[in-house]
Amino acid sequence: MDVITDKKYIQNLLKSQLPLLEVVIDEPMKAHTSFRIGGNADVFILPSSEEEIVTVLSVIRQNHIPLTVIGNGSNLLVSDEGIEGAVLCIGKNFSNVIAEDDRIFAASGTLLTRIANTALEHSLTGMEFASGIPGSLGGAVMMNAGAYGGEMRDIIEKTRYINANGEICECDIDMHGFAYRRSNFTVDDVILSSVIKLQKGDADKIKNEMYSLSEKRRDKQPLEYPSAGSTFKRPEGHFAAKLIDDAGLRGYRVGDAMVSCKHCGFVVNVGNATFADVRAVMNHVTDTVKSKFGVELEPEVRILGR
Repeated sequence: MDVITDKKYIQNLLKSQLPLLEVVIDEPMKAHTSFRIGGNADVFILPSSEEEIVTVLSVIRQNHIPLTVIGNGSNLLVSDEGIEGAVLCIGKNFSNVIAEDDRIFAASGTLLTRIANTALEHSLTGMEFASGIPGSLGGAVMMNAGAYGGEMRDIIEKTRYINANGEICECDIDMHGFAYRRSNFTVDDVILSSVIKLQKGDADKIKNEMYSLSEKRRDKQPLEYPSAGSTFKRPEGHFAAKLIDDAGLRGYRVGDAMVSCKHCGFVVNVGNATFADVRAVMNHVTDTVKSKFGVELEPEVRILGR
């Protein structure tokens, strides 16, 4: 089967089905990633409804157009050569959050910080751990994001998604397959929304906990530089940052990509780092840690593009 990659053709094809759909050609991905790195997406799509997402996926799959689905871009490293085909960004145009009793209903493009603030407004506790995670709900559910002892599996009750066959499905908590930084969802699934189950709490205590965790992040993480958060997953029985530090790699740098001196678990962009710079740092870190300690570090960042 022939793969369609003609940018203008893809844009016109989508617009013929969805005239109001936001579709941009040659959109710089560095504007959509927290790393501030990446070439252009051939075709960049920002849907604003479930109906648009369903139609876009149908058109793309029927016409064999290469597809990449992203959220807020907070854990992505994108090639300087860009991304071929279509990038479907489930983001700001598809974000909505409603609180009812002890549950929050949120669209997958909603930022975790917004959901956590909604929980605070309704005196709901359990989401404080996620109040500083920069990602959106869909990506957080997909990878079971977590911080400071909490994970998405602690609060997710139900998720609505589109499977590889284009069918809208729902799964309860026991069907998510949550484990450390992963779930049963694959790149062929598109998460639409989730129900978050929390508990009634005291607004002042919730606010203080969120503030305390925010202070910890500012003190311990290199938030002053663009990054994709923790670069490597935590290896079983170890901490990636300690292994990297013990390997003497604190401050190791290639071009403008550097192992953070503040937190060795982060590779940061201290200027105009390229994809190649970051990959060179990651590869050197992986090789050195494996050589010194026999531990294989696995990237937590998602690497995309040509």
